[in-house]
Amino acid sequence: MRTTRRGGWLGAAAALALVWTVPARADGEQFMPVPSYRVGPYAAGGTSLYGGFIDYMNLINLRDGGINGVKLTWEECETEYKPDRGVECYERLKAKGPTGASMFHFYSTGITYAVLAKATQDKIPLVTIAHGRTDAADGRFFPYVFPLVTHYWSLNTDIVRYIGQREGGMAKLKGKKIVHLHHGSAYGKEPNVIFQKQAEKYGFESKIIEVPAPGSEQQAQWLEIRQFKPDWVIVTGWGVMNPAMLKNAARVGFPMDHIVGNFWTGSEEDVEPVGAAAKGYISAAINPPGKEFKVVQEIERVVYGAGKGNMADKKRVGSIYYNRGVLTGIVSVEAIRVAQGKFGKKPLTGEQIRWGLENLNLDAARIAALGATNFMQPLKVSCADHEGGGAAKFQQWDGTKWKIISDWIQADKELVRPLIEESASKYAKENNLTQRDCTKEST
Repeated sequence: MRTTRRGGWLGAAAALALVWTVPARADGEQFMPVPSYRVGPYAAGGTSLYGGFIDYMNLINLRDGGINGVKLTWEECETEYKPDRGVECYERLKAKGPTGASMFHFYSTGITYAVLAKATQDKIPLVTIAHGRTDAADGRFFPYVFPLVTHYWSLNTDIVRYIGQREGGMAKLKGKKIVHLHHGSAYGKEPNVIFQKQAEKYGFESKIIEVPAPGSEQQAQWLEIRQFKPDWVIVTGWGVMNPAMLKNAARVGFPMDHIVGNFWTGSEEDVEPVGAAAKGYISAAINPPGKEFKVVQEIERVVYGAGKGNMADKKRVGSIYYNRGVLTGIVSVEAIRVAQGKFGKKPLTGEQIRWGLENLNLDAARIAALGATNFMQPLKVSCADHEGGGAAKFQQWDGTKWKIISDWIQADKELVRPLIEESASKYAKENNLTQRDCTKEST
């Protein structure tokens, strides 16, 4: 498979420049859009994330000859993490390839909101791993949106449960003070509802503090935190907000081991700029860093061995965001493989791949066969449940690397699921949507 280069690092005005493109033939290939962001304040995360995704697709092509003989093709479109450009990339890429786009991974909550109705109408899945609209986990009302692995509400219950463990039990949270410091965007605001519900359930005093995007200025917020004197700070951060958050926390003397970031607030790019002051900081993890996993080693052997790696900085291979891109590739390829089992070993439409996503079942045995043991949690999706997972581990920065410090902590689904159903039902009523019959849809 020949890979071509169009352009290089893109300027802010280059909204739709195409970076890495694998040209599709007339038929026999499955097209995957890659709406990336390698420019702007979130470029460090986007470059590693989409680099890992593309490297995994290259691994499938080079090592396996594609998915049951069907080669993957892709085209990259620069969004700069901006909703308007995300919509333009969606329109540009949705009809590419012999059967149209397989699915979209925007890794931007704002873009996901902007294209949700379009994608549903066009019957193209939006796979929103660890981002996007949380209530889309109710597949009865969101047939084409898949917040797989986990979402913001599940994660926030994972974090509070972890804090409860640290305090000696969930009952010990009563009377504690916890702050939610969040990015001033749709993404950052998503956990607020569940955070307040948890405060009511466990009796802790909550405070929500917003940091205007992109988040580099936080002096006023940390003055407010210091005055509130919380026991813990939960952070929903992104990009430049994260090292700025850690620097400000260090400046006011807040203990790093009582700050818990979410899974977009826990990468090497977040802590390395802070230096020794970040030591002890904790974050959630849906995938660990490292190269000890067979799947990453295979990418190095096959893809980089052939000189076809996507990462210009090979040191980022095995990083948190790179491995999350590999996880994205695994989920995407396996959903297509499942769909082929029903519709045939050929290029499939987005509507057919939606069935594959909805019937995805990655158990321990399949994960091991993929070389991903301890790399990801088991995932079982259904018509009603488009999340399929919900767990998180926790990791701590030791000054030079991330160290996993917990087992998988499961989400409080008894709290989360009724809220998801309530929110999804409200959305459906406002938009005149009909509830799907899941007894018929999954067969």
